[in-house]
Amino acid sequence: MNILIVEDTKELAVELIDYLSKSGYICKWAATCESALEEAEVNQYDAMLLDLGLPDGSGFDVLKSVRKAKSKMAVIVITARGELDDKINGLELGADDYLTKPFALTELGARLYAVIRRIHGFAVNELDVHGFKIQLQDYKVSFKENPIALTKKEFDIFQYLVLNKNRVITRLQLTEHVWGDVLEVSSDSNFIDVHVRNLRKKLDKHASIEWFETVRNVGYRIIS
Repeated sequence: MNILIVEDTKELAVELIDYLSKSGYICKWAATCESALEEAEVNQYDAMLLDLGLPDGSGFDVLKSVRKAKSKMAVIVITARGELDDKINGLELGADDYLTKPFALTELGARLYAVIRRIHGFAVNELDVHGFKIQLQDYKVSFKENPIALTKKEFDIFQYLVLNKNRVITRLQLTEHVWGDVLEVSSDSNFIDVHVRNLRKKLDKHASIEWFETVRNVGYRIIS
């Protein structure tokens, strides 16, 4: 899952990135309204942690632009402002949750996971596709209780395809979801295909995976 952290205090941003990265999230940092809007336009994020007091404007302006673009990205407002009016304003503009500084990182982690689950349409901690079980919080995959050792990238690819089953997911979408920033990836690279091939080999050792399709010149699809 890709998280955009919009926070002008470097120390807090580093703390958030360190904590969330250890929880398996891919994090990108933006310190201004301008850079946040550029990131949200160019790259696909699952959630945004949004400070309101930014040096070049209000986080509310970022929130308005994101919602105007009809983005499904979850937004949690994190700010030192604790006034009721600010909270109401943020929620009315489309924020999904609100945290007032200072807050415990564990609380942020729990709220972030809950919001992402709700916004992106999965309400359980375990997914099942053709007998393969995916434990979302523990980053584990198994078949008939036999664990399957996947790399972090393989797990992220498998999870994303299963969450979007019956839809064709392009290589670009996988790149954005698993690696975070498409601008840092060579457009002619076949690294996605390599990871998918390795993932398929590991799954195929346990059961037939005819339901794991390659859509030529486009991407991949998992059929339920």
